[in-house]
Amino acid sequence: MTTYTMTRPASIEDNHYQEHILQGVSRTFALTIPQLPLPLYQVIGNAYLLCRIVDTVEDDNGLSSEQTRKFAEMFIQVVSGNVAAESFAEALFPLLSNHTIPAEHDLIKNTPAVIRITHSFNPTQRRALERCVRIMGQGMADYQESESLAGLKDLAALDQYCYHVAGVVGEMLTELFCDYSEEINRYKPTLMKLAVSFGQGLQMTNILKDIWEDRKRGACWLPQDIFRKKGFDLTDLQAGHADPRFHEGLGILIGIAKAHLRNALTYTCMIPPQEKGIRRFCLWALGMAVLTLNKINRNRSFSQGTQVKISRLSVKATVLVTSTLVSQDWALRRMFTFASRHLPEMDILGNEISF
Repeated sequence: MTTYTMTRPASIEDNHYQEHILQGVSRTFALTIPQLPLPLYQVIGNAYLLCRIVDTVEDDNGLSSEQTRKFAEMFIQVVSGNVAAESFAEALFPLLSNHTIPAEHDLIKNTPAVIRITHSFNPTQRRALERCVRIMGQGMADYQESESLAGLKDLAALDQYCYHVAGVVGEMLTELFCDYSEEINRYKPTLMKLAVSFGQGLQMTNILKDIWEDRKRGACWLPQDIFRKKGFDLTDLQAGHADPRFHEGLGILIGIAKAHLRNALTYTCMIPPQEKGIRRFCLWALGMAVLTLNKINRNRSFSQGTQVKISRLSVKATVLVTSTLVSQDWALRRMFTFASRHLPEMDILGNEISF
């Protein structure tokens, strides 16, 4: 395959567009990404947009499974520099449905601007972004073809799904952090393992929050085995019909997500204390996930994601407290223990922890 040659390098207008569209596609990441040190701000902002493009392809219910796979594979080649971004945008944009939000329509239309920035990064950064998009794109296309209301086979299948959509993002971020800092790079092997768990904790929180929205589009990412052990079949799941057996299974998943988020805290505490921007980037996402799990745990009968969405006040409190304690590992650990004290205690394999 012939490598596509860019017609022009990234411009000031491209960078302005990236900053603008981040505000439109993610309130959370528009808040956390600017906390990063300048050398990481642009590349991680760009990485998020690449992942959002993959996610848009996977989520748009107006695309057939064949089209989803076609555009996912095409975008992988765009990021690698083998296919023109203009060809991708011109082919996909007219096919997007109203299910896709206007900001994502705009992002797809302006894929060339995003890719010009991608191709301006150093070789290590580009390899990290390309690997992430490749694994995520291929994985999402596979899972999109097998979506059903029956759920995933078991907890191992959930782990695999979370790796493809979030764990690989954790690995990419770690590669970028290590490229940025020699001190961080010294801990790379351990950070890489924890990064996958970090990603899974955040993704499991999203899966639990979005149970009912996912079901409306015919998808369920909950593991059958966890609920089967409680005597509940996920195909019987209906909003507004509380079932204690379902609630018990939900509690196990909440506990597993908590265990992954505890690993996320360990990951964050391995970042040098002077790197306050990177720590804030991690801590804000972690803190908001814990608060979301608390809301889900208190209201296991919720029937739509808005019922367990944390408030703007909670977001501001998370930002304030974690920013104040950003360099104090002992205080961060105590805060995590306090904030998650009402959540079930499970190990990563779903076994209850007793004291």
